[in-house]
Amino acid sequence: MANLKLYTKDLWRYRYLLQNLITRDFKLKYRRSVLGVAWSVLNPLLMCVVMYAIFTSIFANMKGGNIENFAVFLLIGQLLFNFFRESTTMAMESVLKNAPLLRKVYIPKYIFPLEKVCFGLVNCLFSFVALLVVMLFTRTPLYGTFLLCLYPLVTLFIFCLGIGLFLSATYVFFRDVMHMWEVFCTALSYGSAIFYDAEQMTGIVYYIIHLNPLYWYITAFRSCALWGEGLTPVMIAVCGGCALFSLAVGLFMFKRTQDRFVLYM
Repeated sequence: MANLKLYTKDLWRYRYLLQNLITRDFKLKYRRSVLGVAWSVLNPLLMCVVMYAIFTSIFANMKGGNIENFAVFLLIGQLLFNFFRESTTMAMESVLKNAPLLRKVYIPKYIFPLEKVCFGLVNCLFSFVALLVVMLFTRTPLYGTFLLCLYPLVTLFIFCLGIGLFLSATYVFFRDVMHMWEVFCTALSYGSAIFYDAEQMTGIVYYIIHLNPLYWYITAFRSCALWGEGLTPVMIAVCGGCALFSLAVGLFMFKRTQDRFVLYM
């Protein structure tokens, strides 16, 4: 509890730094882009079109392969998984990339992974414009449960923050973590039910998918935004539990190793 109060106090003290870092990253990302912020909307739209064309062709002749409102189903999975992959990957490199600054002035080191996850969330929120466009285009009903999407999104943010803190601490000591994480994310994308219905799976594959936290975040979001069913007690428990566990492990790992960062930078 004392540590949580300390982190909260530091976060409030350095809130303007956090805001400036997010603004800097946002400007750097779109500095040389002709489309600018519009690319955050066009990119997921174009990717959705490509994946929609591919997977509808693949699933067309498969029994039970047709998923109702597949475009929205696909885009939700794509956006949430991209948020996870982008935010955790950026957070992993954040401490090491800011090593020169950390040698000159005192800044709580966890600010940098936190800033990258916040930046990833901002990008994700901009990308949700693409989701609304697709929902309007496909005439998807806008249910009252759409507001409940905030819960899986916030808990996913906390989950990504915990993973980001853990990876950033590990990456300082072992640079090969970057390559292993890229391979892991590729494998994870196939087990997150982004472009297929996990309920159609059988045997051990079914249970492996349901052990993947990202599957629950994506499914919970779909349940609120696409199906209008809201959140089940299992979704609430799994999403919240995984987020808190991830944050606890990430903070523990980061706090335990941060004093030795300077020796490896």
